[in-house]
Amino acid sequence: MSAPIPETDRSEPTDATEPAWRPLRVWPGLIIIAAIPPLMIVPGLLLPRTMVHFAAFFAAPILGTLAVVGWWVFAARVRGRDRWLFPVLLLVPAVGLTLTLFPTTLMAVPVYALPLVAAVWVIAAALTAGLSPGDRRGGLVAVLLGGWAVVGLTRFDGADADLVPAFRWRWQKTSEEIFVAERPASATPAADARPVVVGQGDWPGFRGPDRDSRVPGVVIDTDWAAHPPELVWEHRVGPGWGSFAVADGRLFTQEQRGKDETVVCYAADTGREVWEHREPARFEEAIGGAGPRATPTIHDGRVYAQGATGKLICLDAATGRPHWTADLTADVGGVVPQWGFASSPLVTEGLVIVYAGGPGGKGTVAYKMDTGQVAWAAGKAAHSYSSAQRATLGGVPQVLMVSDYGVESFRPADGQLLWEHVVHVKGVNRVVQPAVLSDTELVFGTGVGSAQGTRRLRVTRTEAGWDVRTAWTTRAIKPYFNDGVVHEGHLYGFDDSRFCCVDLGTGAEVWKEGQYGHGQVLLLSSQGLLIVQAVDGSIALVEANPAGHNELAKFPALKGKTWNHPVIAHGMLFVRNGQEAACYRLRTK
Repeated sequence: MSAPIPETDRSEPTDATEPAWRPLRVWPGLIIIAAIPPLMIVPGLLLPRTMVHFAAFFAAPILGTLAVVGWWVFAARVRGRDRWLFPVLLLVPAVGLTLTLFPTTLMAVPVYALPLVAAVWVIAAALTAGLSPGDRRGGLVAVLLGGWAVVGLTRFDGADADLVPAFRWRWQKTSEEIFVAERPASATPAADARPVVVGQGDWPGFRGPDRDSRVPGVVIDTDWAAHPPELVWEHRVGPGWGSFAVADGRLFTQEQRGKDETVVCYAADTGREVWEHREPARFEEAIGGAGPRATPTIHDGRVYAQGATGKLICLDAATGRPHWTADLTADVGGVVPQWGFASSPLVTEGLVIVYAGGPGGKGTVAYKMDTGQVAWAAGKAAHSYSSAQRATLGGVPQVLMVSDYGVESFRPADGQLLWEHVVHVKGVNRVVQPAVLSDTELVFGTGVGSAQGTRRLRVTRTEAGWDVRTAWTTRAIKPYFNDGVVHEGHLYGFDDSRFCCVDLGTGAEVWKEGQYGHGQVLLLSSQGLLIVQAVDGSIALVEANPAGHNELAKFPALKGKTWNHPVIAHGMLFVRNGQEAACYRLRTK
């Protein structure tokens, strides 16, 4: 009889198919997993909204997971079939789920799910490091397959502006699905319905008549504790990040409804749907989700609306009957931006002007208002989420376009370039509107994460043409996609996610205290008050006062992520986000 093998001598395999083994070397895998979160987060804290920030956020989880695979194959002391089995079980399901269940949200699996499943696997491997390959194999296989099964049962529901994701179970209906199922049928307006006329106090387009988010002549009761805003109506809406246009007792906005982009008209006093117009188109991306990004414009009884995929349409405002449809991609070769076309149409001098991003000097395009034919295309804009801005500088009416190229000024009638200020940064997302300060000056955000932040320009007309100079540049306010307002020599807006006040004379920071996330702001200029729509859907009443941040009141107007601009017209506050809309009556004085 042979002597028994000592318990401590386990150099020989007990299974002929298993090679000799030693306990796993787990510490490198644990270090890699622990390093992924700080590598994703820290660059964003040091260099927010820069290419370094975004590159690190997206690259760290993918490269970190590949490093985990490298550890397992080359440094974890794994032998035999397990050396390749587990990397296959980690990576192949990730590719399969990305292509099947998450095709429109490609970042969901590699950026969020993959490192999480890898982390659970590494931790499970560490807990079973002392077991034989046969003993630990079943547990690790269960961990990987179970992790991917959980991922497959979830639905990526977008992310906030800080790229923090939201997930829901796959069997839970989205807000869009619930809305489509519950939505009552639209009324059918009479063919001879009274034309919609823009009147005093209306809000006919993006950020108001002058696109500056100023509401003059309105004074409200600020004691919201005693007299809070009164809810008039609320209801679900389809996804979309545009705002409302208000004219003649009607509300106009854009929504995604299944496979169609829609322009929708509601009764302002009841929220009842009056009509809808559908165009077959659906734009969807990982961060913002589905839906149009722009706000309709009301002019001379017509609605002009820009869809996220490049369709520009003109409708009768009273009935929704189409007059014409154009397509930026077909007409001027416009390329759909990463987050969709977001340019709200500017109607001026018989033309409808939008950002197009076409090659060969077709960055901005103007269509004839009555026919939809291209009138002119000009400029070097190749990447922008800003909208054309009407301005008068040096006594000359002009149209400004902010883009990755900088600021371009065009003569509205024919698109002739009047002047330009080049701050060309490829790939930088320029979103917010320029603010015209006087006949010779304007201020604009130089781009998301840009080193310059915000710049004030001095534009003067000379005998030789135009002289454009930088008055100052400041990093005190670095707008992301959140517009600001100007009041009595100060700019109030968002330095990334911090609400702040900047001295327009010097560009210096005055205060930076508001915590509203990536929200939007509206100015009651006659009262020196700010209506701040926070990213969580709440509305704050804040003094426009350089002496300090003073929040007078706050109430929860909506629920969920809110990036849309608020609107005030005729004593009513209209708000919406990607899932609901509401109207509140403000007590006026």
